[in-house]
Amino acid sequence: MSKINTFEDIQAWQKARELTRAIYKVSSENSFSKDFGLRDQIRRASVSVLSNIAEGFERNGSKEFIHFLSIAKGSAGEVRAQLYVAFDLEYISKTEFDDLSRLATDTSKMIGGFMTYLKNSDLKGAKFTEL
Repeated sequence: MSKINTFEDIQAWQKARELTRAIYKVSSENSFSKDFGLRDQIRRASVSVLSNIAEGFERNGSKEFIHFLSIAKGSAGEVRAQLYVAFDLEYISKTEFDDLSRLATDTSKMIGGFMTYLKNSDLKGAKFTEL
């Protein structure tokens, strides 16, 4: 694994940023933009993914980081669940649903893989500059 100096170096964070951009774009269009509750909730969930990765990285060690990664992974699942609502209400097309769901799933898998790596590494309680 390459050296990670900042949370921006984390591939899962980069993927979460991509997800957030896509969610903001699609939720700014048509009827989706007028459903304030769903629009705001799916946006908050997507922002939560990248925010929790960043916050966990800035904490004191791998145990806390894994905890925040777990929250981020849960938020990616929340985004996927809300995409079903958006699709069922015909706010997004099947293609948009498939693309966004795949992006959320990929983000979740990357987070999960990173969690597994941290759990199995020798970095228990250490900072992450040597990942």
